[in-house]
Order: sequence, then structure tokens, then C-alpha cells
Amino acid sequence: MATGKLYLLPVPLGPDADPKEVLPDSVARSIEFIDHYIVENEKTARRFIKAILPTKKQPELIISILNKHTEPKEHFEFIKPCLDGKNVGLMSEAGCPGVADPGAAIVKLAHDNNIQVVPLTGPSSILLAMMASGMNGQSFAFNGYLPIDKAEKKNALKNYEKLSQDKNQSQLFIETPYRNNKLLDDILAALQPATHLCIAADITLPTEYIKTKTAAQWKKDKPDLHNRPCIFIIHKF
Repeated sequence: MATGKLYLLPVPLGPDADPKEVLPDSVARSIEFIDHYIVENEKTARRFIKAILPTKKQPELIISILNKHTEPKEHFEFIKPCLDGKNVGLMSEAGCPGVADPGAAIVKLAHDNNIQVVPLTGPSSILLAMMASGMNGQSFAFNGYLPIDKAEKKNALKNYEKLSQDKNQSQLFIETPYRNNKLLDDILAALQPATHLCIAADITLPTEYIKTKTAAQWKKDKPDLHNRPCIFIIHKF
């Protein structure tokens, strides 16, 4: 019996984005023949599947939940259908699975078990922000979340600022959306006035906001970023 494949299924970056505008037809075509799914949230996953492929029969879907509460020992059961010849779809809560996302552990396990991994094209907030920033697209690093401790966060920002100048490398990071405004204040307090900062919020959504300015310029005109998914990029040229 042939082994099934693990399909990495991208989803929109927010609930207000039209899936048919930001995703290629290949995503809907794949969902048409996949009944097993690994997702972060069952409700939003089912809503997405219904939006992109209304004809898909929801009662036939077999959904496994992968989030911060999932025990690693459960991961193998999630990909076991592939070993039984069935295809499995892996979805993030927003954007592309496996990038800044718990799905990376499932992808590694698939490789360990000789299961073919099929990544499908879709929106990545990291790449879209980088494209639109005007910073160095030849060399950049995604650093995930900054430390919560104020002193450690300041040190991290100073280190990333120095790294961006020493290596000519743009430094990207994110924050939990409800803490964005506080993070922006911390960023502007830590950076030197001439260091550039790109704020990319609500990418691909109707409220999309992407601007690059110096830290000094941002201090005069700070946007409200509360509860808006953001990518922050710094670069000291």
C-alpha cells in the first residue's frame, strides 16, 4: 500500500481576507481529496474549509488538534493515517504551517517516517512584510518573540540593532497582538534615532498598514497596533 502525503495547507492571514483572493486553486483542489486534518483550532479550520470549498462534507472530516497543550507523544497518531495510505492536511491558524507555528514538529516527524511533505503556496506574513519593507531582502533573520522581561527585551533589541548594522541583515520579530503597542514603545525607547523600523500590520486584510520610517520619525506618529497581527523589522544602515 502506498504511503499518503502530508500536505501543508496555507490559510488567510485573518478572518476578513477572502480565501479565493489570497490562495491559489491548488489549495481547494487538495482539500477536495483530504479528509484528515491537523489544525490549531477546529472551529476556525472548519470555517476556512467551508469558505474555500463549500461542497466539502464536514461530517466526514477527521480533525486532530495541535496546539501548546498537545503532548509530543500524540504527534505520531496525527500522521499515522499517512502510513495507512491516507493523505493528511496540516493547517496553521493563520498563514503558512510550519513557520512560527507548532506544525514544524509534525513536518519533522513526517520526514523521520519517510512521508512525502507537499508545501502549497500561500501568504506568509514574514515574506510579505520583508518584500514591502524596503530593507535587505538578501539577508534577513526571523527571531520570533522577544523576551517578556523589560531589561532582557531591551538587550535583545540592542543586539538585533547591532547585528543588523554589522551584518547588513534585517531583523524581524513578532509579538502577541494585544501587547503590540507596549512593544512599539519599548522598541522606540531602545533603538537609536536613525535606525529604520518597518511596521507591517494586518497584511492582506482591508486594514493593511505597512510603513518604514526611522525610530525618530515613528516617535512623532505612532499607529495604534492593539490586537492587530504585526511583523516588526529593524535595520540600522
